[in-house]
Amino acid sequence: MYLASKDMADLFNDQRGINDGFSFYTVTDKASFSQPKGLFVRLNEDSGELLEAIANGAIAAVWDVEEMLPQYTPNYFPVFFTNDSAEAIKEIIKLYNEKLDGETIRKMEITNFKFSNKKLLNKNKQTYDIAVILEKLTNKMALNKDGRG
Repeated sequence: MYLASKDMADLFNDQRGINDGFSFYTVTDKASFSQPKGLFVRLNEDSGELLEAIANGAIAAVWDVEEMLPQYTPNYFPVFFTNDSAEAIKEIIKLYNEKLDGETIRKMEITNFKFSNKKLLNKNKQTYDIAVILEKLTNKMALNKDGRG
């Protein structure tokens, strides 16, 4: 089960672009990472540029409401706005972890979370929670590894 755009719409009230019920295969905080059908979460300038994330497969982004969205951003491109990107990551991972807990299928397609842990772990005290939840999610992904094509 993939993280869906509907899940994101439930988490973020402030958004723009289309929301046609698509799924995310990847969630990352680095524009340079390959992110097929990806959700790009920009933590800071070190995360990279939105254009690079789009070139690497991002189909939506989580963006700090205080930062100017690049002018080249297509009107239809889904953007979910947040006041705190690290908190947004925590909420996304938490929601997805809860979503997977309800599943009984052992082998299924799941969203791949790729984060530069060094950046996350240096952000602030809430990142410990992110690391713990991400570790649980990684363990689930390892159990389902045989189900991925």
